[in-house]
Amino acid sequence: QVQLVESGGGLVQAGGSLMLSCAASGRSFSSNVMGWFRQAPGKEREFVARISWNGGNSYYADYVKGRFTIARDNAKNTVYLQMNILKPEDTAVYYCAATFKMTINVDAYRAWGQGTQVTVSS
Repeated sequence: QVQLVESGGGLVQAGGSLMLSCAASGRSFSSNVMGWFRQAPGKEREFVARISWNGGNSYYADYVKGRFTIARDNAKNTVYLQMNILKPEDTAVYYCAATFKMTINVDAYRAWGQGTQVTVSS
């Protein structure tokens, strides 16, 4: 089972940028589809983006498309989420997760990090 640790969250003004990182340890990182999800207070965890095992296929939720970019470096066992043009509604705890399926279904992801807080001020 892969273990995941997110970093890079923080406080940023609307319109600003942040890059989140998710470092993986354990076996088979390069075999996993990796996803980013987020959860705001009082809301359910929602899909943000996912990337295929080799980085050749990525998919985004409509509410982040054109602003966020997911990438991975299998040599470094790391997946990234570059977030640009941040909005107050992007405020949430962001989680990375791993699965063997090409899916956006949160229930299909079997390994999760502890999350990193992103706060966007208006």
